[in-house]
Amino acid sequence: MKFINNNKVSLLCAGLLFANSILVSCDSENNQNSNAESTISELSINLDANLQTMESFGASDAWQCNFIGKNWPSDKKNKIADLLFSRELDADGNPKGIGLSLWRFNLGTGSTEQGDASDISDEWRRTECFTTDGVTYNMNKQAGQVWFMKAARERGVDKLLAFTNSAPVYLTQNGKAHATIKEFYNLKEGKMPDLADFWATSLDKLKTEQGLTIDYVSPFNEPQYEWDGSGQEGSPATNANIYSFVNILSPKLQSKGLDAKIVVGEAGAYESLYKTVSGKESRSNQIDYFFGVNSAKNIAGLSNVKKTISGHSYWQAWPLTELVNSRQAAAVRTQSVAGLSLWSTEYCVLESPGTAELPGGGGPGRDLGIQTALWTARIISTDIAVGGVTSWQWWTAISRGDYKDGLIHVDDGSSKGAGNADYCKNDGYIRDAKILWALGNFSFFVKPGMVRVQIPTVDNAASVNDVMVTAYKDAGTKKLVVVAVNISKSAKTYKLNLRGGTLADNKFTPYTTSETLSLKKGAAVDATNFEIPAKSIVTYVGTYK
Repeated sequence: MKFINNNKVSLLCAGLLFANSILVSCDSENNQNSNAESTISELSINLDANLQTMESFGASDAWQCNFIGKNWPSDKKNKIADLLFSRELDADGNPKGIGLSLWRFNLGTGSTEQGDASDISDEWRRTECFTTDGVTYNMNKQAGQVWFMKAARERGVDKLLAFTNSAPVYLTQNGKAHATIKEFYNLKEGKMPDLADFWATSLDKLKTEQGLTIDYVSPFNEPQYEWDGSGQEGSPATNANIYSFVNILSPKLQSKGLDAKIVVGEAGAYESLYKTVSGKESRSNQIDYFFGVNSAKNIAGLSNVKKTISGHSYWQAWPLTELVNSRQAAAVRTQSVAGLSLWSTEYCVLESPGTAELPGGGGPGRDLGIQTALWTARIISTDIAVGGVTSWQWWTAISRGDYKDGLIHVDDGSSKGAGNADYCKNDGYIRDAKILWALGNFSFFVKPGMVRVQIPTVDNAASVNDVMVTAYKDAGTKKLVVVAVNISKSAKTYKLNLRGGTLADNKFTPYTTSETLSLKKGAAVDATNFEIPAKSIVTYVGTYK
């Protein structure tokens, strides 16, 4: 995440024409027809029109999980793990958690061991490292994060991804986990093989000593930024730096019998994936560079590389024309490469669209309510429906700050967040945000391997201030999942027209997140006449024949 220091894929039919017709004003719903609530719209879903296959929904352990997982009372950290990972239902049929299918582990650099000499001013933004010299490894480090990985696996999380913000400090050019050089990766000359050894050995020891198999490896994070401040760890990297390292790391993983797949990209914004960005020429246009058919740097053929490009959903989320245009551009470029998938691997609120859109007008000031959840659900829907992403991942699962960056917030019971290093280090109160449950409307029900199917009657690119709808099928179990995000101030009524199958009993079961409900199971509704409440996210679950 590019930190702001403030206290702390098919369907592109709207194409380029939508920009003149989309209603981007936050007050646009005030102009809706007064009879809208009594109008029944057709929701046509075509089970035979397959779009992308979904892979995962996830979140990151950075940075709060190490102290919480290591120090907090067992019942409380298990409660947090249940909220994030549980696939169980309570006695009334409500999800106990959001059932994430991917968990991001921040492989540490050693800035914690350096203390204040790390130049990372916030102790909670430093990370431990399994080794200080590349020879001797202490796998008891990062104990709190390891606890959360194990808790995720115990609750059925499908995939673990290891990412890092910097090379370990014993290998960096400046001996720090933040950069002091511009553009190029902060690594000593000739040390890429040593860095690859660190990755391969860490993954191997996590497997053999902790019983944790890492499925994906993401060695570079937001390489477009300079990362020369004291806010957090990080390093720039050129495409050439990334290419060279991936070519060394892939055979190292293979030689240790590790199946972990390398995922490249983690671009700070989508634009660096699909175009050359001025001033960042050596760190952008990454789809063409790494996977272009005619690229001399194509890495798709390497054994441990996943044919996926990843970007972060920051900065191009507002205005709404930019939200849609950027996802369309990313989809077009991704789909130009056969077999390439697009992941959105990080997001929390950094934009400042004003108080009509977000409480407080931007990222500062935590919001546990529905408004920020709707903002987030709109981005998830757009990334999936317009961008064609197959995996969507939130930034930090737990936040102790007064900022819109957590699915779960922790505090001391008398304030909304703090900068004191001891604040919530050993205990605290747990607050589940509506963002958690809004993500759960997707993550609990849309499981890996489900296929998104076409909804011809909904143009999600033109509905970002109205009702966005995506639908998914499980061909094995015949489950149908429909996720509706109603941004507007009016309830909307629909009649299902299911093509390619029939809905069992012609009924859906709704699960609603709103200002008063958190993924609450409702009574089955008739598919010929069902209502999506205003300002809500609703998942409808049924079976088809």
